[in-house]
Amino acid sequence: MAEKTLSAGFQPTRAGRRRAHVVAVVAFDGVVLGDLATPCEVFALAMGANARPLYDVRVCGVAPTVTSAHVTLQVPRRLSTVDRADTVIVPGLSDIDRPIPPPLLRAIRRAIDRGARVASICTGAFILAKTQRLDGLRATTHWAAAAELARRHPLITVDPDVLYVENGRVLTSAGAAAGFDLCLHLVRRDFGAATAAAVARAVVMPLERAGGQAQFIVHSPPADDTSSVGRLLPWLERNLSRTLPLPTVARHAAMSVRTLSRQFRAQVGITPAEWVARARVRRAQMLLETTAFSVERVATECGFGSAAVMRQQFGRVVGTSPLAYRRAFPRIQDR
Repeated sequence: MAEKTLSAGFQPTRAGRRRAHVVAVVAFDGVVLGDLATPCEVFALAMGANARPLYDVRVCGVAPTVTSAHVTLQVPRRLSTVDRADTVIVPGLSDIDRPIPPPLLRAIRRAIDRGARVASICTGAFILAKTQRLDGLRATTHWAAAAELARRHPLITVDPDVLYVENGRVLTSAGAAAGFDLCLHLVRRDFGAATAAAVARAVVMPLERAGGQAQFIVHSPPADDTSSVGRLLPWLERNLSRTLPLPTVARHAAMSVRTLSRQFRAQVGITPAEWVARARVRRAQMLLETTAFSVERVATECGFGSAAVMRQQFGRVVGTSPLAYRRAFPRIQDR
């Protein structure tokens, strides 16, 4: 299991006030524009009390201008920004054979060594790998580039089947939309589920894709609207506190148990029981983060039946206990 480390969130200043968490997004020739824009957008949308920005996002680079496949960009800050950042984001590289400026590698290496949180998006893992700070760790990148990353860096355990991997304060993500998942995960780690959910709504992204979810799953399209289980999912979400045996769910969907099981797996990729279990765990995470409910109360609210069952399912999905999770994600008012 990846090490769990709580990130810095707000940092106190000398005057006792709190400053925003500084995020340095590095820009370089050949940067993937979407990977550069994603962290800028996600972190800039995270707001605290009185609409105060929770993050100070700073784009920086070795040179004052960088070129991508489509545009030339003005870089507003120097690379020294990395030395003062709480989090450093390394976007993807459009051509993994492009030489990486040595000063950029040195800056990233220094950031990791001093304990800053450093995360790569997509093929940014190739840049992170060149610092040798991924050696001995598990990492991911875009599925199409995973084999090449493993070939070039055999000391890294490359997992092509997940959205992101967390190794304490060093993280890597898959490509494209997985960058959003990674950034939302970091917001959630820093400021809790409510803040991350607000950002997710703003960028029209679901706040439920865990890092271990597959990068992509090919499903057969629904045969027709009447057989689709799409309308069933909101009903399941609203009724998680109830007992939901498969025959009950099938009756609500007006299907036989066998048809429901087949249609659900074809369209969602997992069984109805597994989907309900994961949804209950997601709700438990939210309640543990946002309420002072006891574990027993959370178990009841989420439909687990007992705290023991919740602990078992929670550990299977999240990889830790409910109490350990609550300690890692304290409510904002408890920080």
